[in-house]
Amino acid sequence: MNRRLVFALIATALSPVAAHATEAALGRSITGAQVTPYVGIIPPTPGLNVSVSYINYDGSIGASRPVPIGGSTALNLHAKVDLYAATFAYIWDTGKGRWNFATMFTVPYIRPSVSASLFVGQRSGSVNDRASGLFDLYFAPVIASYHVSEVEHWSFGVYVYAPTADYEKNRLANKGLNIWTYTPAVGYTHLYDKGSIEFSALAGIDFYSKNHATDYQNGAVFHLDLLAMKRTPGGWGFGGVIGVIRQIDDDKGATADRLNGFKGRSYGAGPALAYKKSFSKESSIDFTLRWVKEFDVKNRIKGEPLVLNINLAL
Repeated sequence: MNRRLVFALIATALSPVAAHATEAALGRSITGAQVTPYVGIIPPTPGLNVSVSYINYDGSIGASRPVPIGGSTALNLHAKVDLYAATFAYIWDTGKGRWNFATMFTVPYIRPSVSASLFVGQRSGSVNDRASGLFDLYFAPVIASYHVSEVEHWSFGVYVYAPTADYEKNRLANKGLNIWTYTPAVGYTHLYDKGSIEFSALAGIDFYSKNHATDYQNGAVFHLDLLAMKRTPGGWGFGGVIGVIRQIDDDKGATADRLNGFKGRSYGAGPALAYKKSFSKESSIDFTLRWVKEFDVKNRIKGEPLVLNINLAL
């Protein structure tokens, strides 16, 4: 196993914007964007690693569906989000046994732009809002990987998202969500045909704290992503991804009660493209690009997320 594979595992935490029925119809996970190549593998080579990620999400929710946002409700909500993130991961020096471990910390920067017909009491009007700045910081104290064999691997981790970014009640576009989020996740990778064919899967549940500024409690959300990839000797990889997001229980609070719990779901599928360039045995750069088309969406923004990961092994 190569040191570069840790970036694929750490990159599962690089998807914290817009995906399911929560307050503002946004949340921590994106349909089909959580899983990355080799998600079940942490390699044994110790040291500090760095990766960067870019996510573009442009979507809307129909004018007939009220959305809870910033302590009020809105119709015809349209959101465009650009998210940039730098992840720092340290692989522990545990040798080449069946278990390997890592710790990660991510610094994200976000640029949301939102428009909607906003309702506050009996008053309404069209509103546009945008913001930019540091997004909520997030980290994983321990990510563990268990190697069943050379071709079968599992990963386990709990990702913590802290409400460190600025948040203002009654704003459409905020730099943060004003809530803690805890996401236990399990990853799986199986390699076929001498490693040239990969199947990976990632499942997790997002548990949210209460937004005390708006008295809104998001329900827990389950997400499952599947990835299949075929790689060529020239370094190219071609494949596809499928994503499922389903809210487990209703949102809570006065606004959520008026919207019958605002419980939602989404499905998505799309192609994935990868390319790796090696400079030496331990030095390489990997690009992974995916586009996902969301469908059968209920009570959340519907869009077409584009995700780019750039992983560096130095």
